[in-house]
Amino acid sequence: MSKRKCKSNSLSLGECIAKAHMILRARFCHHLPGKPFGLEAQYKNLMDLLKQTAVQGESNSVLIVGPRGVGKTMLLKSVLNELMEMKYVKENLLQVHLNGLLQTDDKVALKEITRQLQLENVVGDKVFGSFAENLAFLLEALKKGNRSNSRPVLFVLDEFDLFAHHKNQTLLYNLLDVAQSAQTPVAVVGLTCRLDVLELLEKRVKSRFSHRQIHLLNAFGFKQYVEMFQQQLILPKEFPDGRFAQEWNQNIQCLCKDKMVEDILQKHFNSSKDFRSLHMLLMLTLSHVTVSNPNIRPTDLLAASRQYMMDSKANVLHEFQNFIQRTTHSMHNFKKPVVLKAFEHLQQLELIKPMDGASLRTHKEYQLVKLLLDSSQIMDALQKYPQCPTDVQLWAASSLD
Repeated sequence: MSKRKCKSNSLSLGECIAKAHMILRARFCHHLPGKPFGLEAQYKNLMDLLKQTAVQGESNSVLIVGPRGVGKTMLLKSVLNELMEMKYVKENLLQVHLNGLLQTDDKVALKEITRQLQLENVVGDKVFGSFAENLAFLLEALKKGNRSNSRPVLFVLDEFDLFAHHKNQTLLYNLLDVAQSAQTPVAVVGLTCRLDVLELLEKRVKSRFSHRQIHLLNAFGFKQYVEMFQQQLILPKEFPDGRFAQEWNQNIQCLCKDKMVEDILQKHFNSSKDFRSLHMLLMLTLSHVTVSNPNIRPTDLLAASRQYMMDSKANVLHEFQNFIQRTTHSMHNFKKPVVLKAFEHLQQLELIKPMDGASLRTHKEYQLVKLLLDSSQIMDALQKYPQCPTDVQLWAASSLD
């Protein structure tokens, strides 16, 4: 692609690239609508359940279960994005999103429910005797017109298993009780990575749960993984400049057939094939796309892969070497205060600790220590140190034996 103007909309190449960045980054962060790859059956199941609540006024409860990064949140957001395109749903459906890491007790959860439903003015200084009365009052306040019709409410409970640790599981009991009694159109959707989550529920809570579960598993193979990689990078037909999008998509198709790219993707597939790790890899790759480099090259993916797979301890050790280099120019000039400062720095980084069974008579600053690093991490750090002192190289070689 040359540095040109986009004829149809008078956009420069830089503006086209900025637009591509915005679209793809939003996709990687699960903000754009669209069905997630390989989850068509689960998508249809969840869509049918939520549509029954949003359109027909039926109450439902369901659990989305799967390991972290498998696409639970992405699936839910995709379904909600499609639902919100319906005018009736957009005008009537209310959403409440709770997280077990944030709403650590029922009192905090109730305040958050009140805030998200925008009922602070309705509640005011009113004090009720129980959580159930509070929740009933909030749902009653949502009724419109003749107070016989109530707007449907979707409760999304992320980290669902953590809500089971609340006292008496009051929040879960009351939400599921409302959903079962059909007093108000309510859908309760829980997201969790624990397969045994139902065993954490009390009997009275479990009896009010519908026992609907949607399981997400990464059951696809490498061929589907490459297709998913290509799908995530393809620009949509609605892109402002058709010529730019066509050239970009052709480049992505050629990229997927490159042997280096296949090897990189195979390595990541063997390591972790969830959506989260793939999106992080693509985000790092996309950062290499500029006006001077408008196409994604195999070398860009390789650099992103190395950055993603980078060892954090080796990087910390490399920074420690820079610290030593700034402190003194030669290992022969090391003085006791400098050595002590270096050892204190390593201990703060938790890279060294005293050896087990060190003699109590040994002077503290000269106690034997052991590195919490393996040989590959040490050599990786040394390779990034172009002017490494000879004594450090000898120490590293002796420590690996």
